[in-house]
Amino acid sequence: MAKIIECVPNFSEGKNEEVINGLVSVAKSVGGVTLLDHSSDKSHNRSVFTLVGDEDGIQEVAFQLVKYASENIDMTKHTGEHPRMGATDVVPFIPIKDVTLEECIDISKKVAKRINDELDIPIFLYEESASAPTRKNLAKVRKGQFEGMPEKLKEEEWAPDFGERAIHPTAGITAVGARMPLVAFNVNLDTDNIDIANKIARIIRASGGGFKYCKGIGVMLEDRNIAQVSMNMVNFEGTPLYRTFETIRFEAKRYGVNIIGSEIIGLTPAKALIDCAEYYLQVEDFDYGKQVLENHLLN
Repeated sequence: MAKIIECVPNFSEGKNEEVINGLVSVAKSVGGVTLLDHSSDKSHNRSVFTLVGDEDGIQEVAFQLVKYASENIDMTKHTGEHPRMGATDVVPFIPIKDVTLEECIDISKKVAKRINDELDIPIFLYEESASAPTRKNLAKVRKGQFEGMPEKLKEEEWAPDFGERAIHPTAGITAVGARMPLVAFNVNLDTDNIDIANKIARIIRASGGGFKYCKGIGVMLEDRNIAQVSMNMVNFEGTPLYRTFETIRFEAKRYGVNIIGSEIIGLTPAKALIDCAEYYLQVEDFDYGKQVLENHLLN
């Protein structure tokens, strides 16, 4: 493939194995596309898929996945810890190799139009594809979630970028956009008090005056009865993972709470983890480009 584009669609289903397996089958059915990873979380009731492909293939697989989700996920029956507004909640396109962010923006708009034209699902464009500054932040776009979206769409500034001011009755509304790679990074706490996770999330996220490239919320993992600080790190070099991890550890101590683990959802750039290793091992004068064996093998 001359151009490689990544797509990381998020679906509002993390429990029904039949539906999840159906999404996997669709993801593997389009030529020129590879399914790199998929993960599902029952507490979040959400699945995240990571695909790479050429320009034509990645557009086709994104549409087919949204179509399958709209036919098999009923948002009127959906509950979960993660905020959501549609059967396919979000579809980001990410430049990987020999492709520009501008090209991904163009792809996102083509896919968004097709979804609305053929499936009658309204679309918000977000991140670098956003039609207005207020739509760049996914949290602002998704505020109100599925249940509150019908009223939100009546507000003057919240007409969909594609479609009418009415959600699809069962598939809701979807955000489509283009962005640079991010890391979905979650930190688990040894408490069942969701208020503590929410307080910490407000401190570390950019919108609360925290770290510039961090988006964070508190969620409850019902199957483990623990609270979690769930984050999207939209620029892991601007704000590395270890910085938010250590701040969460520091803030949790005031409540007598400890970190019991963390997790990466989906795939992550290797450098995001190497930066953490360099920090915790206190490696001096480390050169990521020259001292990582795999970098030599891949070049």
